[in-house]
Amino acid sequence: MINLVLLGSGNVATHLYKALSASQRVKVIQVYNHASGSLQPFKKETPVTTSFSEIMEADIYLLALKDDVIPQVSEKLSKKQGLVVHTSGAVALNGLLPNRRRGVFYPLQTFSKEKEVNYSEIPFCLEANDEEDLDLLKSLARDISGKAYEISSQQRKKLHLSAVFVCNFVNHMYSIGEKICRDNKIPFEILQPLIKETAEKIKTASPREMQTGPAIRGDQSTIDAHLDLLVSSENKQIYQLLTSAIQTFHGKKL
Repeated sequence: MINLVLLGSGNVATHLYKALSASQRVKVIQVYNHASGSLQPFKKETPVTTSFSEIMEADIYLLALKDDVIPQVSEKLSKKQGLVVHTSGAVALNGLLPNRRRGVFYPLQTFSKEKEVNYSEIPFCLEANDEEDLDLLKSLARDISGKAYEISSQQRKKLHLSAVFVCNFVNHMYSIGEKICRDNKIPFEILQPLIKETAEKIKTASPREMQTGPAIRGDQSTIDAHLDLLVSSENKQIYQLLTSAIQTFHGKKL
């Protein structure tokens, strides 16, 4: 049995708690957070604490925290014997110094507390400074997901950057599209099959090969008409920038 202390109570921590609690080989023995109110959802099932002095001895300390606080929280665990692990896509393995046993357990997914996720489809990016600890993380990942990848800190930074483009930036494009629909009394759900089909295509082909739209076709009259329809100057700039980027990326004449 792997005894684990979870530090954090946000979206990632909440989902990981559910997944780990369902495992037959992992026991979440304690949940830590600095604010007692955020620990309420865990209190009925697991011991909780707001004090570092009360943190129990464990095999793994899993830091599902904001990137900025990971180094200072990690330092407070430096006298623990267990493996100290963070879930960040952007913090390097050495962000866990001065701990001797350090690791990364990064689930590459977007999390919302109110939406359940299928962990069998979530890739976990793993790193450790010791082979035995890496094997321990692989074992942990196998308990909740069939997809585990050994990814270095440098690779993970680039992967996280890629994730911002394909998730966060794309979601903002959805928000703009939704607002345009709402402002013109059009149900946003009309666009959802298009969104789904676009995502499905890249499972079997490169996104580069699947690019469509007026930018790659060079339909300047359509591009000009779209720009005239956009009220927000910021959205005009986004439209122009993305149109130019698509044409440059595909070697189109501007």
